[in-house]
Amino acid sequence: MATTVDCCATQLIDGNGGFNLTGLDNFIKTSNMSSTGLSYAVVAIMGPQSSGKSTLMNHLFHTSFREMDAFRGRSQTTKGIWIAKCTGIEPCTIAMDLEGTDGRERGEDDTAFEKQSALFALAVSDIVLINMWCHDIGREQAANKPLLKTVFQVMMRLFSPRKTTLLFVIRDKTKTPLENLEPILREDIQKIWDSVPKPQAHVHTPLSEFFNVEVTALSSYEDKEDKFKEEVAQLRQRFYHSIAPGGLAGDRRGVVPASAFSLSAQHIWKVIRENKDLDLPAHKVMVATVRCEEIAYEKLSQLRSDKGWLELEEAVQLGPVQGFGEKLSSIIDTYFSLYDEETIFFDESVRNAKRKQLESNALDIVYPAYTTMIGHLRSKALDDFKTKLDQALNNGEGFASSVQTWTHSILLEFDKGSDDASVRQAKWGASKVRDKLRRDIDSHALAVRNAKLLEITTSFEIFKSLSGSKL
Repeated sequence: MATTVDCCATQLIDGNGGFNLTGLDNFIKTSNMSSTGLSYAVVAIMGPQSSGKSTLMNHLFHTSFREMDAFRGRSQTTKGIWIAKCTGIEPCTIAMDLEGTDGRERGEDDTAFEKQSALFALAVSDIVLINMWCHDIGREQAANKPLLKTVFQVMMRLFSPRKTTLLFVIRDKTKTPLENLEPILREDIQKIWDSVPKPQAHVHTPLSEFFNVEVTALSSYEDKEDKFKEEVAQLRQRFYHSIAPGGLAGDRRGVVPASAFSLSAQHIWKVIRENKDLDLPAHKVMVATVRCEEIAYEKLSQLRSDKGWLELEEAVQLGPVQGFGEKLSSIIDTYFSLYDEETIFFDESVRNAKRKQLESNALDIVYPAYTTMIGHLRSKALDDFKTKLDQALNNGEGFASSVQTWTHSILLEFDKGSDDASVRQAKWGASKVRDKLRRDIDSHALAVRNAKLLEITTSFEIFKSLSGSKL
């Protein structure tokens, strides 16, 4: 059977309920799952112990789950919950193998883990395979009935139902045609659904609101191995493009972006172990909040260490930088765009709120450089005014007209410079600095005027004094 490194089975939850966060993070990294956005599917399998669940998954998805050795007895092989990446199936599909139900290792009274793992699978999976024996169809004491009751009961604990596909896989089919078996099975399923106690809000909710029910049948793996493999190969085709409209999980709801799958799964399991009701809409917002905050923080860190930003920040300390605003806007826009790309599949209101925080924090980082730039423009403008006014007066031009001409020219030049320095993402204005520049220009003009008047007065007094002495 074809396997690859990234499909190697990883224990997600051990038999004691311990969550393997490190293992899951490594699995997501090696399988490249995190880059798939919403384009991934999770397929879980439930069923009685030793019913060939792992064998089916390995043939169906080319995974490497541990299988029971029939010659060594039917003891439990899968303990806890295991995951693996399906090989050669698009979109990225994650297989989840659950510990068998009704196992003698746990005992009849220890159903807590069974219910918890079932709820976990329903909360994170798009498709759940229910592995069952053909001879159980229509029987009151069927091995799968307690499992189905568990599935339906725990589904009621989901605050908002996911639209999960239940694919019943009938094992060791007989000569009875599937079209004859399926109505009986669906009737059994409906009876179990009707018998399950429901909260007031779902007393009249039909099964179809929670689940899409599909049925298929397979020959015996032990007695008709070639036929079994042929039928499994046909079934495998149904998992290609499973999330596309019309696919097995085409109308699924409440999908968590792949980059947050680890965080989501860990939190879901924690809530389940604490025996609390699982509010999936609230959970989705929580996951979005945590991940969007993490992504925003990451983008801020990247901005702070961005080579272009550091060079621009250093350059502006030395003097005005041509094209400052466009350069800075481009740098900032890079990280805002990266944030948008990485958060696109999260809850929109959360995504937008965290983006505003990112914008505010990013602008706080670069604002000192902007004020330095505007300060340079103001200083240069004032120096230019002083120089131009002195030149005009030295050339014999009139004081009032020179002040008016160069005030207008210098302020116009300042306006052009401040426009060039403006940052697209900010609403900063240079009006206060412009007003200060205007006051400084007026003060300098007044000082020059007073100096000129003093010079004229002094000259007149000297002239007057000299003229008087001659008389």
